[in-house]
Amino acid sequence: MNTLYITGAGVSAASGIPTFRGEDGYWTIGSKNYTPMEMATRAMYENNPRQFLAWYYHRFATYRNHGPNEVHHWLSDKNLITQNIDGLDGKAGNKNYIAIHGRLDQMTVFHHQGDDVTPHTTPWDDVDESCLHDSLLELFKIDNQQPVLNQSFKPFVLLFDEYYTELYRISEAQQRMADADKIVFMGTSFSVNITQMALEVARSYAIPVEVVDPEPAHIMHPNVSYKKMTALEYIDSTFKG
Repeated sequence: MNTLYITGAGVSAASGIPTFRGEDGYWTIGSKNYTPMEMATRAMYENNPRQFLAWYYHRFATYRNHGPNEVHHWLSDKNLITQNIDGLDGKAGNKNYIAIHGRLDQMTVFHHQGDDVTPHTTPWDDVDESCLHDSLLELFKIDNQQPVLNQSFKPFVLLFDEYYTELYRISEAQQRMADADKIVFMGTSFSVNITQMALEVARSYAIPVEVVDPEPAHIMHPNVSYKKMTALEYIDSTFKG
């Protein structure tokens, strides 16, 4: 059976990486608190890169040396699309997983969406935390407090006001969905576009769906089963029992 696994933040929580919408995601600029959904935007990066990069560094880059957990290792030889940017599936050995929202360890030249660019490694270890804001602006080649197209760099991450392009392997992801005999969602809240896209494909092709989560979101699908448990419990009970 060709099972496609689509994973969210719940899978990486056991590696010590907080889920995206946790309280630690909030950020204060001046006297106002911004939500993760307000911070993680192209508009914030373009208009206030100093704060955007500092938030991104604290919220994601500080976890860059965390290691994969047992679920990542189990998924290492599976057909996998992950919403997570932490790169833990790659660390666990999965050679062909799709990081549909980008990767923490990479950056691209700042470009118009859809342009053909190549991600390359972000030298996070070069960041000087004693002068964090200035160090980040230097690392991403941002002068005069505003990024410049085709000159500055941008974290390789799909932001809330951006759309899926081939940089994120969207066509390949859609093909994997259509080719699947079953789609298993693990640790996701179904609050991002890729999960809705996968559900539409599943409905169109009558592909059965499983939802694995301790508090599973209920979805509109005629052939869905809910596994009210963690991903590790699911693996232990389904494949090791």
